[in-house]
Amino acid sequence: MDDVDRQLLGALRANGRATFAELARLVGLSAPAVHERVGKLESSGVITGYHAAIAPEALGNTMSALVGIFITDNAPLDSIELDVAAITAVEHCWFVAGEETLVVKVAVRDVAGLEATIRELNAVRGVARTRTTVVLSTKFEDRFGSLAAD
Repeated sequence: MDDVDRQLLGALRANGRATFAELARLVGLSAPAVHERVGKLESSGVITGYHAAIAPEALGNTMSALVGIFITDNAPLDSIELDVAAITAVEHCWFVAGEETLVVKVAVRDVAGLEATIRELNAVRGVARTRTTVVLSTKFEDRFGSLAAD
């Protein structure tokens, strides 16, 4: 991956709907050359997909929280992951090193929604307990410092 690829990735992160002509002007290549580079980034698994970024507030979700999930000894992790994935308020789930086994990000309407979600998480078979951190505000998300040239 060279500087041009990093520029393309940064531009696509900012605007996943940019045309090859727009990207070509940005990096100083022809549109067909950019098309080929983006295709290689996709086929090699660097670009894994394109999506629409949605404001949670637009869906009525005004509160986010990070919930650490502590599991019981010998709990079936695969089963826990499936049950957690079925909870609609869960946006992200990470398997982590540390005290918790999983950390999930939830988006809910209000405190009552958070309480209900925590109850759902605690009801999952194999979950021993949870620890919740409420997000007061988001300063930034989705940064990729590795896109900068070394």
